Amino acid sequence: MSPSILKVSELSKSYGAIQAVRGVSFEVPAGEIFGVIGPNGSGKTTLFNSMLGQITPDSGRIEFKGEDVTTLGPLALSRKGVGRTFQTLQVFPKMSVLDNLLVAAQEHEGNKWSRLFGAHSQEIEVRANRLIDQFRIRHVASLRAGELSYGQQKLVDIAMAFMREPDVVLLDEPCAGVNPSLVGEIGRLLKALNRERGGSFVVIEHNMDFVMSLCHRVMVMVEGEILAIGTPQEIRANEAVLNAYLGN
Repeated sequence: MSPSILKVSELSKSYGAIQAVRGVSFEVPAGEIFGVIGPNGSGKTTLFNSMLGQITPDSGRIEFKGEDVTTLGPLALSRKGVGRTFQTLQVFPKMSVLDNLLVAAQEHEGNKWSRLFGAHSQEIEVRANRLIDQFRIRHVASLRAGELSYGQQKLVDIAMAFMREPDVVLLDEPCAGVNPSLVGEIGRLLKALNRERGGSFVVIEHNMDFVMSLCHRVMVMVEGEILAIGTPQEIRANEAVLNAYLGN
């Protein structure tokens, strides 16, 4: 197994009397697609928000490329090589698809106006056009993002997460609200990006078929704790996992 690019150790977070995450530990090797699943209220979102720097855990440690990043915010994490998508779309609806990608490449550089109206390097434009072709959205590249279908906007949103060429990308429900016919396409794209770039992905998703066909390993959370970690085949055969889902 490759060295870990992301390591979470004994992470815990409470909200008053509610313990959302309790003693969660796992590692993601370089190049792995790692899935996180669990019933509603299992702690997935709290865990993800901790890894994204949006909240600070009560205890535990998060390491990225061997460095303690537990207390770092989203800006610092992005600069270190952590990309992310959210459940809700983060596109700029009045800007073209191409401009959305160009701005994403400089998300935390300069000020708002320089990102929107400043000159972009040739390297960034090449990267944006490569992703546009890879995501098969060339035919809408010049359109405003707000004119696209929800599924097309979702593709733009995911492509934006890769513009800074991050070492690890955290994807929060990439298939949420997407037409079933597009779910397979998103899986194909993520597999291709993983194969070509060698980056690591951590994916939260409710679509079980999607997770099982995409991820190398899957972690199942229940009531803030880890119930199981294993390959998709191992998770499918785990009786405790089946009971947790059937019971919910």
